[in-house]
Amino acid sequence: MLGFSLNIWDCLALAAILLLALAFLVILIVVLGLPGKIAIARKHPEAEAVNLMGWVGFVAVVPWIQALIWAFKPTSVVDIRYFPEAEQREIAESLARLTGKKETKPDQESKPRE
Repeated sequence: MLGFSLNIWDCLALAAILLLALAFLVILIVVLGLPGKIAIARKHPEAEAVNLMGWVGFVAVVPWIQALIWAFKPTSVVDIRYFPEAEQREIAESLARLTGKKETKPDQESKPRE
């Protein structure tokens, strides 16, 4: 080709370099997606933002580290669906007073009249 011959060792070296490059890309993809996967597994309310910040973190390391910390950070958002029934009734009563509507049980959804 270019004035020199290729033997089996040259082909094995090229295969090893390609294998290392492929392994590096796979590890990079797994590491960049890690904050998003952690946030989704922990049911973080801002899981989509954490995921995006983790992927954009390849530009610089700092956003990826912030996304990883954010994925583990406990959130101040409270899901009222998991409150005890007494607490749900109190919330429904206070919301009914504030909005001026009739009281409804929290487990009943408002159904349109036919």
